Amino acid sequence: MSSEPPPGSGPPPEDDPFRKQPPTGEGAGSPYGEEPPPSGGRPPYAAGPYGGGAGPTDPLAGMAPLADSGRRTLARIIDMILVGIVVWLLTWGFGVNEYDVNGDRVEVGKSLAQSFIGALLYVGYDTYLITKTGQTFGKRWLGLRTANLSDGSTPSVQTSLVRALVLWIPFSFCCFCIWTAICGGWSYFDKPYKQGLHDKAAKTVVVNVS
Repeated sequence: MSSEPPPGSGPPPEDDPFRKQPPTGEGAGSPYGEEPPPSGGRPPYAAGPYGGGAGPTDPLAGMAPLADSGRRTLARIIDMILVGIVVWLLTWGFGVNEYDVNGDRVEVGKSLAQSFIGALLYVGYDTYLITKTGQTFGKRWLGLRTANLSDGSTPSVQTSLVRALVLWIPFSFCCFCIWTAICGGWSYFDKPYKQGLHDKAAKTVVVNVS
């Protein structure tokens, strides 16, 4: 059996153009303008994100500014519409409707088939594009990007898959827009990283690139 790690599981490449750089020069530090702690005080986020590894600096230092939650919501709506059109075309082409009413019976088998197709397409779309560039089409058009919280690099396959599964599986099979509103809406109240629940599960953030 090969002992090599699976693709995408290793550390981000050194030439990742989005990997954050150590702050240098005057005014270096967090891009959000926090004041340095008083002398002898504990630096902010000294334990690192999620308590992993001690470090004296904000993990966001050297990274692009965090994205506005409103723009994130708009990008997500764009993605939902784009993939939703494909899901509808495929289910229509294969004769899979949300419900098939036959007299007093409602056949739910076709509904589950439609949910499965939707889950497969949404998860595949999100995982592939986030792994490739950190941007879905919605994020690209609005100048946003998903990044690892730890170093600002593009998320790996595993990280992107976890993020997509948390976001899209409940959406496809049970909760639809309610789960999307809860999962993504969490970023409106989360501090200091503006993370949705899917970001927390994958330890990612969304930043501006324009």
